[in-house]
Amino acid sequence: MNLMYTLSGFVVGLLVGVTGVGGGSLMTPLLVFLFGFKPAVAVGTDLLYAAITKTAGVFVHHGKHKSVDWRIVGWLALGSLPFAGMTLYVLKNLMAVGKETTGMITFTLGVALLLTACALLVRSWMLRHSAKEEIDDEHSNQDNSGRFSPSWERFATVLTGAILGVLVTLSSVGAGALGTVALLFLYPRMTTLKIVGTDLAHAIPLTAVAGLGHLSLGNFDLQLLLSLLAGSLPGIWLGSHLSAKIPEQFLRPALATLLLVIGLKFVLQ
Repeated sequence: MNLMYTLSGFVVGLLVGVTGVGGGSLMTPLLVFLFGFKPAVAVGTDLLYAAITKTAGVFVHHGKHKSVDWRIVGWLALGSLPFAGMTLYVLKNLMAVGKETTGMITFTLGVALLLTACALLVRSWMLRHSAKEEIDDEHSNQDNSGRFSPSWERFATVLTGAILGVLVTLSSVGAGALGTVALLFLYPRMTTLKIVGTDLAHAIPLTAVAGLGHLSLGNFDLQLLLSLLAGSLPGIWLGSHLSAKIPEQFLRPALATLLLVIGLKFVLQ
């Protein structure tokens, strides 16, 4: 165990608990800039970390709230898992011929952070808008009706999964904020609780497949993973209890601004 890694995990977990921002968008830049890890190792370790921590959340959503739409999870996975596998295959072949993949991973990480920052700024508005529609449609049977016709709805969901598969595999960022915003757009009548639960359930197989793929490529640090888990789990628990006491309208824009700055640094370096 490394005490500094554990402390960093606690701080990130605390912020995740308070704001709901995905750990990857905070953890991966921290590992690269503060501790000097190679981007590939930071991404690979964070993906396995995310798969473990998100599993507990799905048990709550599925077991207690029954708030996972497994049909939509299946459509997302139909796009994300094959494209995650293809992305890993490309990385493996580039490494086999001696091509440096750090630049591609760093650039993708920067783009993902910029998109996440934008998603954070619109997510609150979309959640409020979704909540109003929930009230308007509380007596309706069209709880999960999509924005498009059934055939286009299925295609758009699979395509969303494919984009997330590539983005998350290369950067470990996007399964949370970007996935939520995409589902809010595709399924405006789905309850907010189901949006969160469905996105969380899809993130588990995606981060697990991508993380195990990076593990097979050697992009992994076991001591780092265990230290992060030791700090982040109590941090998430504490942050969840503090979330009602901290004004989110100030903290979330501040975090979005920070992610914009970090994302630009990754893209331009």
